Amino acid sequence: MSREPIAQLRAKTALSYQYVRQWTARVPVMARVVLGLFLVAAVLMTVRTALVAKDASLHLKLQHGFHNAQVQVWVDGELVYSGKVTGAPKKRFGLIPTDSVQGSLSQIIPVRSGQHKVRVRIEPDDATMQEDAIGGDFAHNSERELSVSARQNRLSLSWLGTNIAPAETSSSFGWFLRYGGSLLLTIGGSILSALTGYAIKELYARLRHTSAPKAELGPQ
Repeated sequence: MSREPIAQLRAKTALSYQYVRQWTARVPVMARVVLGLFLVAAVLMTVRTALVAKDASLHLKLQHGFHNAQVQVWVDGELVYSGKVTGAPKKRFGLIPTDSVQGSLSQIIPVRSGQHKVRVRIEPDDATMQEDAIGGDFAHNSERELSVSARQNRLSLSWLGTNIAPAETSSSFGWFLRYGGSLLLTIGGSILSALTGYAIKELYARLRHTSAPKAELGPQ
């Protein structure tokens, strides 16, 4: 690249910088403060999104013996899946129908990494509701398979594959992301709300003072 295009580029950059600087100088101070507060709010929302990102997966594998049933799954008390399942008569040797019914469900559910409690509820149309829970640790960018077996009088949950022992550091870090991060965001949001209210109040007072008619001086 020759020197002339570089010099032109530098001149255009300097001109743009001067234009932005002059435009910023014309913006009222309180308006700049409010703009800065909104930028801080945007950063806080970005951090919140990163903290609650679901970076792991729960693979639900259900085997049941009902004609129709409602399935619900909670993770740490939050409903993450709800749906209907159906079953068909089981055939012996693949040909002879029997009185038993079988059906299956495979569902992948996004979750956050860390230690979680998974609760599963089965509500058949022609049987008693069943519910059970199990705890498990989810590593970052991983998938855990949960086997659920639901029969007329029995519901069992078990992890497939090698169970991951919950590491103390992982649990502590997950606890911080879940509770500590929420606490910091709550405090930051309260401070931001207070500063925004103060900035708007000051801006309104300045505009009112500027637009108020000046009192005429009487004779001395």
